[in-house]
Amino acid sequence: MRYYLAVDIGASSGRHIVGWKEDGVIKTEEVYRFPNGVASEGGHLIWDTGALLSYVKQGICAAKEKYPEIESLSIDTWGVDYVLMNGDQEIFPCYAYRDSRTEEPIPKVHEKIAFPELYRRTGIQFQPFNTIYQLYADKLAGRLADASDFLLMPEYLMYKLCGVKAHEYTNATTGGMVSAETGEYDAEIIRALDLPAHLFRKLAKPGTAIGEYEGIKVVLCATHDTGSAVEGIPMEEDAPFISSGTWSILGVKTEKPLTDETSLRSNWSNEGGVGYTRYLKNIMGMWIINRLRDELCPGKAFGEIVEEAEASRFEEMVDVNASAFYAPESMKAAFDAALCAKPGSAGDYFRCAYRSLALCYRNAIAELERNTGKTYERIYIVGGGAKNVFLNRLTEEMSGKRVIALPIEATAIGNLKVQMENAEAGTAAEEAKEENV
Repeated sequence: MRYYLAVDIGASSGRHIVGWKEDGVIKTEEVYRFPNGVASEGGHLIWDTGALLSYVKQGICAAKEKYPEIESLSIDTWGVDYVLMNGDQEIFPCYAYRDSRTEEPIPKVHEKIAFPELYRRTGIQFQPFNTIYQLYADKLAGRLADASDFLLMPEYLMYKLCGVKAHEYTNATTGGMVSAETGEYDAEIIRALDLPAHLFRKLAKPGTAIGEYEGIKVVLCATHDTGSAVEGIPMEEDAPFISSGTWSILGVKTEKPLTDETSLRSNWSNEGGVGYTRYLKNIMGMWIINRLRDELCPGKAFGEIVEEAEASRFEEMVDVNASAFYAPESMKAAFDAALCAKPGSAGDYFRCAYRSLALCYRNAIAELERNTGKTYERIYIVGGGAKNVFLNRLTEEMSGKRVIALPIEATAIGNLKVQMENAEAGTAAEEAKEENV
């Protein structure tokens, strides 16, 4: 039996999952889980990369204790965030995407290259945290002067394990600097912003082996967690999907990027997939639920929260994608300011949040159908939100689509799938070599 290790890290937690194949089906076991979250330092939001690396190594040890013969490992995380390097030394801090440092650089970037041109070249939706704006913020702050590299978060963690610096394709596309045409960093964008060209390495595809850690091969999966999640969804057809976590990522697989005016105006993104394009949109997700829970009922079980939301009769809704809900000091206050009627209970707030999310899903699906010229009957939901029967029912009722909820570790399965395909390709190559000897 061949065993593989997927390290899947989200904005609030991470997990180590061992996978193997039985009768052609991927089986998994979670062997380690750890917390994650942004920290505040000097008025900025940052990631504690030292703690993350320590947890990653501890989890690998736990996996090896139970499964001594692990063939390979890979790490996936959220996109856009990175660590600047000067040789082998980090240039800290490592800023988190919810930090506000890009507010000033964004218009300056667009002065040099207008957003419609950026979109035409990359097909990536506008988000204030895109890597392009973060790097320009670093340029303005003088942080690039001594930088030899920048490594997106999963590639940084794998570098710390195996000593090899890599830029993986699916993850790089999230940042708004990769050409939709060539699949490599866009030299024209780099020149227009006068960014150091040496920072932008050739991109590696998912399935590339880059090194070893304690006898375990280190392989690049689709290192953007949504890229792995989409690869892990067992869909019978190319239907829309929602990867439901801190963010809700709604989209569909397409053969090529859609960078037309309609996609630009509606702010859809074309991110790299494993042999396809992920045409998708970021929607506020469980972030608002988690923040409301922290304020209104810390520690309360989500099952109780859902029951209270179902029992409520509060009918008003909000635009969950409004900037007011992005990183407020108080999520409750953000809801109060957006609503005409004042919620009378915690259940009212949660009902409003769940119904507002479902409404946003409905609107996005309708927009997706207009943009692609296709009509879809079903929508697949994976991730933590797939377990929420109430939200799934609301989504089905509002969208008119059949919801197929798959409460599986889709991201880990996609991560493992790429590793397994790498191993199978290696075995096939070895067998072919032996036959030719």
